[in-house]
Amino acid sequence: MNAIVKVENVGMSFETKKGSFIALQDVNLQIRTGEVVSLIGHSGCGKSTLLNLIAGLTLPTSGVMLCNGREIAGPGPERAVVFQNHSLLPWLTCFENVYLAVERVFSTKEGKDKLKARTSEALEMVHMTHAAHKLPHEISGGMKQRIGIARAFAMEPKILLMDEPFGALDALTRAALQDELIGVMAKTGATVVMVTHDVDEAVLLSDRVVMMTNGPAATIGEILEVKLEKPRNRLQLAHDPHFAECRAAILEFLYQKQMKKAA
Repeated sequence: MNAIVKVENVGMSFETKKGSFIALQDVNLQIRTGEVVSLIGHSGCGKSTLLNLIAGLTLPTSGVMLCNGREIAGPGPERAVVFQNHSLLPWLTCFENVYLAVERVFSTKEGKDKLKARTSEALEMVHMTHAAHKLPHEISGGMKQRIGIARAFAMEPKILLMDEPFGALDALTRAALQDELIGVMAKTGATVVMVTHDVDEAVLLSDRVVMMTNGPAATIGEILEVKLEKPRNRLQLAHDPHFAECRAAILEFLYQKQMKKAA
């Protein structure tokens, strides 16, 4: 399977009052088309920094970032981002929030009827048709994230980038949205890169889990292949020995890194 994203010897540093801060160093990663990859590690290990580099929101200070064989020089419609904060415009309805993204991507190719149809299909995919004409303040946090996911998928991106999309939600809502996302990913076949702190979430959703070393000068410590058949059922996986092995391997890596950090 071809790599849609290539990260080659990438480093990222920021200038501070105390001098240069090296966030990432010598990061190498290839993400295959249709693959779901999670980035996990302790706070400050550069997970979100790496995600922002793939999104083109920031540019690396060294190394090369490629998407579809082209250098990533900025944001692009082939890469959609879902943040932990839903980032919906409060004065627009749920339908209008999704439509705005659809219009920006497809308005030169399609008429208004087709754009509205795309918007409706995206809302239906995340089961939010009933809230289409509500404003963001009229719906729950979990519903807002559903709209954010619908907006991202409505753009038909080649890559969906998610920065802890369920981190601010309660456990039951998070589990429901994870299951929802599994269904949406199965329908679209999109390539997904997700930042998470949740070990169970990483194993449940991912084909590979990329474990980051502690910062500063963080890099990739280990990459774990999750060899579980899809679609995945969380209740069945609770008793699956490979799920338990993957979970234990990630926890062991994170615990060892935490002990080194404490030392």
